[in-house]
Amino acid sequence: MSWEQDPDLASRRFGGAVVWANDELFAERENLVKPEDPAFQPYTFGHKGQVYDGWETRRRRTAGVDQAIIRLGMPGVITGIVVDTAFFKGNYPPFASVEACAAVGYPAPEELTGWETVLAKSPLAGDTRNAFAVTGSRRFTHVRLTIYPDGGVARLRVHGSPVPDPTFLDFGRIDLAALANGASIADCSNRFYSSPNNLIAPGPAAVMGEGWETARRRDDGNDWVSVRLAAEGVVRLIELDTSHFKGNAPGWASVSVLGGELLSRERLQPDTRHLFLVSSDIPASAARLDVYPDGGMARLRLWGTLTDRGRRQLADRWTDTTT
Repeated sequence: MSWEQDPDLASRRFGGAVVWANDELFAERENLVKPEDPAFQPYTFGHKGQVYDGWETRRRRTAGVDQAIIRLGMPGVITGIVVDTAFFKGNYPPFASVEACAAVGYPAPEELTGWETVLAKSPLAGDTRNAFAVTGSRRFTHVRLTIYPDGGVARLRVHGSPVPDPTFLDFGRIDLAALANGASIADCSNRFYSSPNNLIAPGPAAVMGEGWETARRRDDGNDWVSVRLAAEGVVRLIELDTSHFKGNAPGWASVSVLGGELLSRERLQPDTRHLFLVSSDIPASAARLDVYPDGGMARLRLWGTLTDRGRRQLADRWTDTTT
């Protein structure tokens, strides 16, 4: 799976925020982490000029660069970066670089230290999703975007793999399928309308577009998604949430793991949060949700307890990405 399928760690939807920028005269820095695609309406002028859905600085008349600092909503290992200059055609920066750091606690922007380069100064094209793969295995909490010398960037996407701090996890009751806890999507049958990452995203879905929805099937098959769990554990409670899906919820669903079925095919209701107790004691590292025949699901939660092996896996991942 391409790194561009990894979740955007900086997205406002996951709690990301632009905590500082040295300039935002033409367009606000907060636009950088908006989850939706950038939009543009010509001839919409405000007091400072054309309105842009992005971050835009003034034209420099002295030497220097412009910068913005983003706190990641989900700290983790960065696998790729997209500097999207959508609709910035004559006013985009010709170059950009990205640094990252790992902070403890809740420091102010000026207190951040230990910056490491994750994307060296690279050329950008205007009105383009400029995509860059990133290699490395360190966990970061913040990134700093530098543009040379000035201009506009519509969105900054920081794709990666979340790494939770075990200090704040309850090993006795944990959502084994949560993106924020380190779970990830292994594969799925269809992602026509929206990403399966939405299924395991933090918080409830605010609208239908924040769930996972497949195309309408015209055959005898069914759609499915497989999830790598945060660590090995025993599932005790399954939550299947069809909130906001009213005329397009699946009719039925089942959940299975290697070694057995946790939930046999159960009927679902539209726009409903379904809870199912699990009696199985099968330790699992992955799970599969099957929906019949197709449709949309807002959230999948697999509440359970970590095995001893699962606890070691989380501890080892923390150590491997922070030391």
